[in-house]
Amino acid sequence: MRRFLDRLYDGAGVAAALAMAAICVLMLAQAAGREAGILIRGAEDMVAWLCAACAFLALGHTFRSGDLVRVGVFLDRLPERTRWYAELFALAVTGLFTAYILWALTRFVYDSWQFKEVAQGLIRVPIWIPQLSLPLGIAIFFVAVLDELVSVLRRQKPAYQRAEEARAASGDFSEKL
Repeated sequence: MRRFLDRLYDGAGVAAALAMAAICVLMLAQAAGREAGILIRGAEDMVAWLCAACAFLALGHTFRSGDLVRVGVFLDRLPERTRWYAELFALAVTGLFTAYILWALTRFVYDSWQFKEVAQGLIRVPIWIPQLSLPLGIAIFFVAVLDELVSVLRRQKPAYQRAEEARAASGDFSEKL
């Protein structure tokens, strides 16, 4: 199970990186096309959808890597036993909040599908297709939060804390800037 989850988080991170690379390619193609008098129709729509995919698909990976903003500044100053309870509380609240977001986004995409909504831009595509990256990314993030909650309940260090400690041990303090 651990191998599957790690691959899920890494795969979502790769998908987010590919979305970001596609944004770069589209924007460069648009800039070059403008100079050559070529219009790339719908590029703005695609970039907007890719931005959403990039942001949402990266959540699980960045959370597990210790790169997502969290309450560590506060938790690091607590005694070990109090920190454990605070970490459980923070992860439980995050899990509940994320579950609500997942429910709301899934309902939103389902409504788009049910009512056969079509994108309003130049590309006439059923809008639920590009919207799928939102609940998918939140679902992966939700699984990552639950994964960390179970780790903390087992009295193990969360992956984000291990990642932060590994960076500090190697002398990389770039996230503190």
